[in-house]
Amino acid sequence: MNGNLFKRVEQCLISALLAMLIVVLAQPVVAGPVDWREVPSTSEGQQWWDAGSVRRTKEGNVSVLSRYSLKTEDESPALGTLVVMEIDCDQSLYRDTQKNGLPRFRAEWEAPSKDDLITEVINAVCSSELT
Repeated sequence: MNGNLFKRVEQCLISALLAMLIVVLAQPVVAGPVDWREVPSTSEGQQWWDAGSVRRTKEGNVSVLSRYSLKTEDESPALGTLVVMEIDCDQSLYRDTQKNGLPRFRAEWEAPSKDDLITEVINAVCSSELT
């Protein structure tokens, strides 16, 4: 009988804890204002960065939300992609730490090479008064 009582109490406590977690985690997320700034478009497409998302990382780099749309061959609307970029302004390197909301663990640092859109984002973010 004591075993059944213990199991019931344990189940009630677990249920209560789960209910509390659901209530706490279901609270709306407070987002800052979005301030999209477009960099010059290229033959590849368009790219923007959100001035409201610029943050310093604990390593001293800059994190920023960016979105880009690649040009399509036909006239159909281009699908956009959201990325969280971490930028090393001193070395002009970047890595995408999230893509469309999915984390990219162990993302490698990259040079923008011949990608003018990324080069423009790096230059704009690193030269802004926000960094």
